Amino acid sequence: MLFPSSWLQGASRGEAIACELRLRIISGTLRPGEVLSENRIAADFDSSRSPVREALRTLSNEGLIRLERMGVVVLGLKIKDVEELYDVRFLIESFVQQRLASAVPEQLITQLHNIIDKMELAGRHQDAVEFAYQDLTFHETIIEAAEHSRISHLWRSIRYVVMTVMLLTTKEVFNQGEQKVSAVIEKHRLLIQALESGDKSLIQAGVRQYFKDSGKTLHDSFDI
Repeated sequence: MLFPSSWLQGASRGEAIACELRLRIISGTLRPGEVLSENRIAADFDSSRSPVREALRTLSNEGLIRLERMGVVVLGLKIKDVEELYDVRFLIESFVQQRLASAVPEQLITQLHNIIDKMELAGRHQDAVEFAYQDLTFHETIIEAAEHSRISHLWRSIRYVVMTVMLLTTKEVFNQGEQKVSAVIEKHRLLIQALESGDKSLIQAGVRQYFKDSGKTLHDSFDI
């Protein structure tokens, strides 16, 4: 399983290795309890040990592995961990969208509609990878528009795990067929409509419904 190279523009060698290992861990290709070594990873990626160490530090900070003297122990990502991740996403997106409510930039709405156009195109071409990338971009664009440095820092701390989970759940969405893909696109349109209204209660309800629906897809994807 390979992490999409198109998502790694500007990434360091260590970041690229971390992305691939993260995908293998979260998808279950690398299972909890499995022990890896720096040498094995370096050989797998045809890399020196320095980028591997950078990658392992990142994954350890995310709680996906444990660094021990005997090697690297895979911890994995439990469904409870993913649910908590989505709780944090809900809190971030509820806050930023309500922060924007009093004066939604017209440029933001235009950007979001353009992203939805790209999601529709990816859906028509059955390109789950591009669809997932545009989905991530949609939410990230809203977060960045809020111009809140601490929220941006919090988002960056979970971004790569969110990105990986989103890639996997999007593949599940595509497996369910065109109607499900269209429903996901419609959920994003409803978020834009709520933002445009400037009504904080409507925005809050929209974000809550979005994450309620996403939670069901999440459970389907992780076979819970």
